[in-house]
Amino acid sequence: MTSHDATAGILQRPYLLATAGACALVFLAAFESMAVTTIMPLVSRDLDGAGLYALAFAGPLATGVIGMVAAGNWADRRGPAAPLYASVALFAAGLLIAGTALSMQMLVVGRLVQGLGGGAMTVALYVVIARVYPARLHAQVFAAFSAAWVIPSMIGPFAAGVVAELSSWHWVFLGVVGLVVPALAMILPAMRGVRSTPDAREAGSSEPGSPKAGAGEAKPGGADVPWAFGRMGWAALAALAVLGLNLSGQLPGVGWVIAAVALVIAMLAVRPLVPRGTLGAHRGLPSVILMRGVASAAFFGTEVYVPYLLTERYSFSPAFAGLALTGSAIAWAAASAVQGRMGSRLGNALAVKIGSALVLGSVVIVLVTTVLAWPAGVAIAGWLFAGAGMGLMYPRLSVMTLALSKPEDQGFNSSAMSISDSLGGALSLAVTGLVFSALTTTAGSFAGVFVLTSAIAVVGLVIAPRVAARRPSGAEHAVDAEAHRAAEADDVRA
Repeated sequence: MTSHDATAGILQRPYLLATAGACALVFLAAFESMAVTTIMPLVSRDLDGAGLYALAFAGPLATGVIGMVAAGNWADRRGPAAPLYASVALFAAGLLIAGTALSMQMLVVGRLVQGLGGGAMTVALYVVIARVYPARLHAQVFAAFSAAWVIPSMIGPFAAGVVAELSSWHWVFLGVVGLVVPALAMILPAMRGVRSTPDAREAGSSEPGSPKAGAGEAKPGGADVPWAFGRMGWAALAALAVLGLNLSGQLPGVGWVIAAVALVIAMLAVRPLVPRGTLGAHRGLPSVILMRGVASAAFFGTEVYVPYLLTERYSFSPAFAGLALTGSAIAWAAASAVQGRMGSRLGNALAVKIGSALVLGSVVIVLVTTVLAWPAGVAIAGWLFAGAGMGLMYPRLSVMTLALSKPEDQGFNSSAMSISDSLGGALSLAVTGLVFSALTTTAGSFAGVFVLTSAIAVVGLVIAPRVAARRPSGAEHAVDAEAHRAAEADDVRA
């Protein structure tokens, strides 16, 4: 490592190209996510697919679990380059299928393929960060990822609504495809320098900026890391359980029995995919991973229905219904920037506690607005606090996951975090879909959904203090030190 490398920021050489390419891919994924959430009520009406509404969101999260496991294993064997290229290709293929769909079933198929690629892309990018950037820059990179959500958050929902109203919702999918290739082209030069396996500096060097200084010797990488076909099988089983949970509502009489069985299978299948003790909320890394899933379940389980609520109950157009998502996403990015600047002055556990409390309060505001028929502006304003809560939590959970991981476990733990994130959201959406369909009135359906997500948010508030061990370990001190160094670094973050 040269002296220049030791002081360079994420927007300086040798990190500039990697930052630009990675943020471009995050930007497109963010735009697509915000846009699809906005237009899905219109798509559902156009394709007569109300019964598959929840599956259109939960499905890609479920198949994303398979992509995450496969990409994490592939990256541990051969480095992140190949899984990144393959995942981007799948992501684009899914967009093409969804964009040309003439039935809700075909659109769901496209979303499943898209989710497979998107999940793999997330893990590949996390491993790229671990291999390209020193630990002192990790918090900055995650803050930059949050910043990459700002522009799509500002223009994505409204622009998607306008495109859907003036042209066709098909172009909301197809338009993103045309931008994926240039985004990938931007990252190609940087990928030539990405290490295929963790090197000795990551494992045992005390050199400043080494991602895991003092962590011990790294295990040999490459072909010595076996293919985890067993874990891939568990991931596929978890995904199938989530899909079965979504479709159980289509089976009168036995639907709830099938739903219960599917939920149990999903919980059993995810156990080998996450660190030991995750489902038991053991302190430290297991609770960090679990908290990611619970936060995702509470937030996204609610957010998917916010535009739906505004269009059905308050007669908002798709474009203006998307403004609720715009405000929340901007609050997310702003809070992420704030926590990055505060560094160790804001402890990781405290940031997670505050964030989980904000999400709970926001979901309750949306629930009360629905039950008491308050003005739509109350729910829209309240949802800003949910975005702020997630902006505080997500970067800290990401930094903690990498800091508490050995170099040879970066792929596994990165995929575990993403699996928890996606599976938490997928299970929440599956169950909320069942609740929404089971209740007989529109008001009752929305209220039932928000009662469930409020309960999930309460669970998150209980788990939040457990992300920190009783006695801070050296690894946890490293997390706080990393955040402090990031806060004092050059002003090159969101």
